[in-house]
Amino acid sequence: MQNPAKHTSAPTPRVGGGMLSAHSHPWVHPSPPSKTRQRAPVSPVCRLFSPPPPPPCWQQGEGGGRGGGGGGEGRVRGDLRARGPPGPASSRRPGGTWVSAPKFVRLSLTQHHKMKALLLILLAQLCSASLVPEREKDPEYWRRQAQETLRAALRLQHLNQNVAKNLILFLGDGMGVSTVTAARILKGQLQNRKGEESLLEMEKFPYVALAKTYNTNAQVPDSAGTATAYLCGVKANEGTVGVSAGVTRDRCNTTKGQEVTSILRWAKDGGKAVGIVTTTRVTHATPSAAYAHSANRDWYSDGEMPPDALEGGCRDIARQLVENIPDIEVILGGGRKYMFPKNTSDVEYPHEDKHRGTRLDRRDLVQAWHEAKPPGKIAKYVWHRRDLLALNLSRVDFLLGLFEPGDMVYELDRNNETDPSLTEMVAVAIRMLQKNPRGFFLLVEGGRIDHGHHEGKAKQALHEAVELDRAIGLATRLTSPQDTLSVVTADHSHVFTFGGYTPRGNPIFGLAPMQSDVDRKPFTSILYGNGPGYKIVAGERENVSAVDFAHANYQAQSAVPLRQETHGGEDVAVFARGPMAHLLHGVHEQNYIPHAMAYAACIGSNQAHCNAAGHPTASILLPFLALLFLLC
Repeated sequence: MQNPAKHTSAPTPRVGGGMLSAHSHPWVHPSPPSKTRQRAPVSPVCRLFSPPPPPPCWQQGEGGGRGGGGGGEGRVRGDLRARGPPGPASSRRPGGTWVSAPKFVRLSLTQHHKMKALLLILLAQLCSASLVPEREKDPEYWRRQAQETLRAALRLQHLNQNVAKNLILFLGDGMGVSTVTAARILKGQLQNRKGEESLLEMEKFPYVALAKTYNTNAQVPDSAGTATAYLCGVKANEGTVGVSAGVTRDRCNTTKGQEVTSILRWAKDGGKAVGIVTTTRVTHATPSAAYAHSANRDWYSDGEMPPDALEGGCRDIARQLVENIPDIEVILGGGRKYMFPKNTSDVEYPHEDKHRGTRLDRRDLVQAWHEAKPPGKIAKYVWHRRDLLALNLSRVDFLLGLFEPGDMVYELDRNNETDPSLTEMVAVAIRMLQKNPRGFFLLVEGGRIDHGHHEGKAKQALHEAVELDRAIGLATRLTSPQDTLSVVTADHSHVFTFGGYTPRGNPIFGLAPMQSDVDRKPFTSILYGNGPGYKIVAGERENVSAVDFAHANYQAQSAVPLRQETHGGEDVAVFARGPMAHLLHGVHEQNYIPHAMAYAACIGSNQAHCNAAGHPTASILLPFLALLFLLC
């Protein structure tokens, strides 16, 4: 097999791949059952810091919901709390006040406060000692590990300067660094390990950078302005997609002439196949910046647009999906209702009014999508997992899959008979796009990480992050770092944190090993700076030992009450693997990302280096030819 084209003639070491295991489809890597997660074993004395048993049937809260009612910043559904019945009431007895506390700590605070503190410290020390693996007590274990890491780092001196045939951008919406770390621990604990020592698939990528996420008019950004940055290479105002900062949100008349194109368009213009896979609606902020230009990210269909915008000639995002780049090979996600006339019954939920079509122009955009395809090309529309996995991809040229009326369902709540997982959708997309001999660009969004955090449901958010990482692992096995540049990043962070001096292996959704020294109540390790988890009971902070804080829809406590938790403003991580991945290093503006990826693939406007890359021999001979000319 011939070596890939080079940006320079420098040699690049080859990295091998691995084999796939079959799971309901020949190329889909098996994932653990979403409903029967196992928790890492905990020693009896350490159960003080662990979640209580699963709740009885009364412990029901609002889930992600069929049809995924979450709508992103300012529109995410869900300030209902998954709470149980009230815990035992505090009662006053002679000699002191008794309060609710973890199972094994019911001591009189006024008489035995010091004793309780000493007991908690002793228990924490005992747990900490019992949780240290034997091999980690040997200093040689850590020395060997460090030396292996050093050898891997030294190998990176041989830069991979191949031209990237394929580009994959994985976007974890709201996946800040604290979410990445917590997801790493969760992944390990789902594998019956302690968790902290685990590695996410993205963390195996050799190059890491930080991206500054601010919008042109916002210190703490939203997902639309950031999507314009990392897809179009231009920073923009919050709430706008695919347009420059010259556009004001909601003002249709400021859009004309301010449109900016995305790396998906650059790849298509370069002859590559392109695709979009998301767990949100396909018209949501992240995917829409790849193909649309809108003064408002929420103009999903004309039914969501104000009259002045329609009269001004602005088009809704769903219509732009069909019209702007009609030859996108793969589009997979949610958002059926924005494609059909108003009040059209949904194919999956025919009796639910909230899932009916929303279009005022009475157009069937799925039909319009079919009609826009060239003669002789085969276009397939599916809405069921069974039909997606049954496709003979060698006989499909264009694929549209819309599996929910709105956003797709949280992974923990997903019906695995009707809805594909993110990993399954990515597998289909890569197989489809790999048919193009000139390569492909694929955008993959784990979009409901963000929704879980907005609702204060950390368990939902972190399981979404683990599923995104599972899809990343599959993609790395289906591609080679010799010709595929893979980048993983986030659009922004959240005010999500975990702490409280938890011992090694503490369940990520468990209690901290201490009580507040102010209100004498326990608290979970996971907390939010603001959000819907703020709750006062009888004038005091809710006692979490009285609720099931390990429930999927439990809303973690927050410092400030808000119906929706907010984004965070800190930098986000960028992980890179493959040709020219070393261009992503240090601290960058977020809009730098697509420019680096385009340079690696020789697409877009900056291609001056590519002719020499395709003909390295000519670049070597030029100096000799010049010298010969001077001598003559």
